[in-house]
Amino acid sequence: MNRFLKSILMLLGLFLLVSCGGGSKEAEKTESAKSDSGEGKAEVAIILKTLSNPFWVSMKEGIEKEAAAQGIKVDIFAANSEEDVQEQLKLLENLLGKGYKAIGVAPLSPVNMIPGIVEANKKGIYVVNIDEKIDMNQLQASGGSVLAFVTTDNVKVGAKGAEFIISKLPDGGEVAIIEGKAGNASGEYRKQGATEAFKANSKIKLVASQPADWDRSKALDLAANLIQKYPNLKAIYAANDTMALGALQAVVNANKQNQIIVVGTDGAPEALDSIKQKGLSATVAQDSANIGAESLKILLEAIKNKPEISPSATPKEVPVESKLVTQ
Repeated sequence: MNRFLKSILMLLGLFLLVSCGGGSKEAEKTESAKSDSGEGKAEVAIILKTLSNPFWVSMKEGIEKEAAAQGIKVDIFAANSEEDVQEQLKLLENLLGKGYKAIGVAPLSPVNMIPGIVEANKKGIYVVNIDEKIDMNQLQASGGSVLAFVTTDNVKVGAKGAEFIISKLPDGGEVAIIEGKAGNASGEYRKQGATEAFKANSKIKLVASQPADWDRSKALDLAANLIQKYPNLKAIYAANDTMALGALQAVVNANKQNQIIVVGTDGAPEALDSIKQKGLSATVAQDSANIGAESLKILLEAIKNKPEISPSATPKEVPVESKLVTQ
């Protein structure tokens, strides 16, 4: 009897050993399947304009902070410069076969990303438009769509900068606008807001409004020419802080720091330092970090809720408030 029991116990032990070994192999297969399915990879990608500007660096940081809070991974890309419209489109096209379920884009122009967005839609990839508004009529005509447009109201941004200048010139005077890149929607809207505010005040005379392509050295040269051409110039509104700092240098070079007010846009760190040192008079700061965070939230909601992708759908507009920063 004892021998019989021993035999049974030995058989049970062998059975359990084989069973455990089999279980380990199945676990290995399961883990391998998870890895092959892409678990742990990013489902969201975001393409910014460039990372050579503090505005976009701040947006990248806002996206990463929100991703960490959500416990997810996000891949962030950017063009080398704000001139590389074709490179930015290629970035988007290269991402379409990488398994992303949703992509955010901050296009360099209203039309350069449209072909890529149309292809993304065909693959069932959700797209959110960030900061620079896409030409929605052309996008729709091409058969494409975006879920939402997340940005600051740039007309209000320009108006805020101009209204600050007006408040500092109770007796009125001559003013000028340094625009961004011709045809760039953000810059055009800022110019519109500033122009309307200046023209609404009978004491203010807008003597010039010219582009400097978001470039500091171009803005310096333009401002120097304006100062020479209009010796009674009282203020300059620039559509971004990079150009405002260039304009300020022209004012310093002309020794007119106490005669000409310079106001920028974006709230870049160097501009904020300049305001503290009584260089620039003000900047209209956009919350680029929050623009990025809100965009990521919408992309994640789309992956979860799976809304229909349709060219006839009207994109949701999500405004993020700007703030005037002064001395």
